[in-house]
Amino acid sequence: MFWFNKQDPRALFVDIRRETWITDTRPGASPTVVNPDVLADFSNLPFPDNSFPLVIFDPPHLVRNGKQSRMSRKYGDLKGDWREMIRKGFAECFRVLKPEGTLVFKWNELDVSVAEVMALTPERPLVGNRKPAASKTHWLVYLKPNS
Repeated sequence: MFWFNKQDPRALFVDIRRETWITDTRPGASPTVVNPDVLADFSNLPFPDNSFPLVIFDPPHLVRNGKQSRMSRKYGDLKGDWREMIRKGFAECFRVLKPEGTLVFKWNELDVSVAEVMALTPERPLVGNRKPAASKTHWLVYLKPNS
């Protein structure tokens, strides 16, 4: 949802789903399209270690919405042991990052606090928006150590 150009050749979009559906029934509204370059689970990425200088981790953040709700269809949802899934996702992001690579993490506190999610990785962010007043969306930036 935040890309300026989803077709930019510098970007590689990974998602676990590929689908198209209508979320807005107003005349002339465009369908929502989830069409990743690579179909994969963020907790088990199909890339070698130290592959990317930049990774953006924008996992699903909803736990209380129904599977077919508009929000869940658009953004995905967390099911089962979601804490372990997010923990593995962080580990995979750092695994595929090059040393001194940057991880940008996006999280919305609608259902789960950012503090609870930050506890799922031993890494600490360098910068981020600490108190997003209206949107409840946090952007945190991590730097992978050079070791």
